[in-house]
Amino acid sequence: MIWGIFKRDMCHATRNVIAVIVSMGLVVVPALYAWFNIAASWDPYGNTKALKVAVANNDKGYKSDLIPVRVNVGETIISTLHANDQLDWQFVKSDKAIDGVKSGEYYAAIVIPKGFSADMMTLFSPDIKHAQLKYYLNEKINPIAPHITDQGATTVVNTIDKTFAKTIAQVGLDLASSILHYSQSPQMAEYMRNLNGNLTTMADTLSGASQQVTSYSQLLGSANDIVDSTGKLLASATKAGKQAQNALKQGKSGATSLTSAGANVTSSVNTALDQVSGAFDQVAAKVNKAFDAIGKGSDTAASQLATLSEQISSGESLYDTYITSLNHMRESVEQLPDSDSAKQALLEAIDREITLLEAAKGDSQKLAQQLKDASTQVTQDTAAAERSRKEILNRITSAKQSISNVRDDYATNVKPKIDALASTVSTLISQTDSMITQLSGTADGLDDVTGDVGTNVTSIRSTLGAIAKKLDSSAATVKELITKLETGGNAGDGNSDGGDGDNDADSGESDELRALATANASTLSTLISAPVALHRVSVYPIANYGSAMAPFYTILSIWVGAIILCAMLKVTISDREKAHVLGLGDTLPRIAGPSGPGNASRWGLRLDHEYFGRYAIFALLALLQGTLVCLGDMYFLGVQANHALQFLAVGWLAALVFSNIVYTLTVSFGDIGKAVAVVLLVMQVAGSGGTFPIETLPKFFQMLYPFLPFPHAIDAMHAAMAGSYGNEYLLDMVYLALFLIPSLLLGLVLRKPVIRLNNWVSRNLESTKVM
Repeated sequence: MIWGIFKRDMCHATRNVIAVIVSMGLVVVPALYAWFNIAASWDPYGNTKALKVAVANNDKGYKSDLIPVRVNVGETIISTLHANDQLDWQFVKSDKAIDGVKSGEYYAAIVIPKGFSADMMTLFSPDIKHAQLKYYLNEKINPIAPHITDQGATTVVNTIDKTFAKTIAQVGLDLASSILHYSQSPQMAEYMRNLNGNLTTMADTLSGASQQVTSYSQLLGSANDIVDSTGKLLASATKAGKQAQNALKQGKSGATSLTSAGANVTSSVNTALDQVSGAFDQVAAKVNKAFDAIGKGSDTAASQLATLSEQISSGESLYDTYITSLNHMRESVEQLPDSDSAKQALLEAIDREITLLEAAKGDSQKLAQQLKDASTQVTQDTAAAERSRKEILNRITSAKQSISNVRDDYATNVKPKIDALASTVSTLISQTDSMITQLSGTADGLDDVTGDVGTNVTSIRSTLGAIAKKLDSSAATVKELITKLETGGNAGDGNSDGGDGDNDADSGESDELRALATANASTLSTLISAPVALHRVSVYPIANYGSAMAPFYTILSIWVGAIILCAMLKVTISDREKAHVLGLGDTLPRIAGPSGPGNASRWGLRLDHEYFGRYAIFALLALLQGTLVCLGDMYFLGVQANHALQFLAVGWLAALVFSNIVYTLTVSFGDIGKAVAVVLLVMQVAGSGGTFPIETLPKFFQMLYPFLPFPHAIDAMHAAMAGSYGNEYLLDMVYLALFLIPSLLLGLVLRKPVIRLNNWVSRNLESTKVM
């Protein structure tokens, strides 16, 4: 019975040309549906160069002291985009770019602000700013275009980041490499030798300066002793002047007071001369000390001798002071009456005393000159220096003897004659009173000066001591620098085999720096700008986007083909056809009842015979549809199919399952069944996972999709195209075939209760004369 129905259906389908054309159209139309969609989406992301994206550069650039070259990142971006063909870049003004996005002329726009370069270069300042590009996007033009242009904008940003980091790194590496190469050049070696020589000279100069400052401090100490002695002498003179004034005021007891004053003056002079003699003893000791230091440091000895020379020279003012005082005394004596018998004798004694003082002054001058000459000779001739030493000591002895002669002469000749003036003191009172007053005031002033000088000398000595320490510290620092430079130079030359651990470490660091600097700067800068490289490993690779979308559109077209078959072919068998199959002529007997499914069952044409008999032509055309669309995918479009036979098997099974489901729904529910088939189509387009992963869909579709045939058919076709993991392909094919069970159950068993309902619905629809 089934075969009879199928033979008659095939005869009717090929009876005339129109029937054949329609039959061929039923096979071809689903294939065209799939091919057009697959071809249209073959490489959509490879054709993005037609998408217009505006770019506006307002960057003013940046220039700083750190990087004297003008930097304009905006110009770099424009240059880069000119060579980029991912999108159709339009280089316009910012106003036109924004307006073009609003009008739809451009899908998106990138505006580079004025301070873009300045913000990027804040990397080298404490106040770091994040450089921003302004990105304008028209999202209403197309749902996919925003994502494509977003990818283009992201590519621009990533390119800027990598280019900036690569540029900075390459500049630094090139600079380090240049410095290293220059440091190994002969010119640099000569510079290092000159630098070491200059630093050594500087260190020696600092050390010598420190020693000189120390000597100055010591000499100031000696000068301070002289100042103290002078202060004491002046104090004694002041005291003597006051005593003389008191004596002058006492009238008749003037002689006795004058004698007492003469004694005091004598004592003061003796004290001063003793101190001068003692000072010469100190000078002799320092001379011996200076000459003893010749072997240790000629410069130091010379400096000390020169200082002693200056000290002796400065002491000559004491002789001048004493000579001036004697001259004043002589002037006072000359004012005495010529009748005074002691006048002439005293003048001669004073003149002799002045002569002795001038002789002593001459000895001191010669001593100072010998010290000065000796300071020069000690650095040139050691033997001459020893002769100078003896001469200087002899000269010191001679000077001391001159001082002794002055003291003895004063006590022997001057003092007695001063005492003899006591008889004429009344004459001298009026003449010497003013002089003593002046000398007293002068002594008081000098006493204040000597006190200030002593205080200042102490402060200066403290300052000089601090300076000496600073100079020593600076000299030590320079010497340490010299040592480090020499060590670094040896390490750089690789001559650290015999050195200590520090030199070995320095050599290792230098070798690492040399290896880094001699490497390819471009490669290293690329590594620094993008330290992580993404190595894509494709698992079950798909050739292109069209091949990836082929399973979805192929399975979808097979379902659409099943709906078209049910829309164009009759799913029920007329009573005339039943009669011809049964051999009863053109009509069934009256006892068959109303026309409808199962009314010829008493003659042997059961309901299942009608179901499978008419479905046979549906199955044949569905298989032709599946075969054509799959072969066209592989050999017309070039869709990837690693397993072509498996790919065809999926198309065949899907054609049988889908056609059976749609046929069963139409047979069971008529036009309502066709509507249900369309609803199932819409649900499966959204919930099949053919475009977006199932996990990204709403929860309802995630729960529904295992109970729909599309996902299993698409997964099986993916496995046939790219390869199967384990029994993945077979399991998906089994799951797809299982959908035949509920379809056949409905068409063969559950269909009977709804036949009357379906007939009633059909009669009511036909009664509308519209449906």
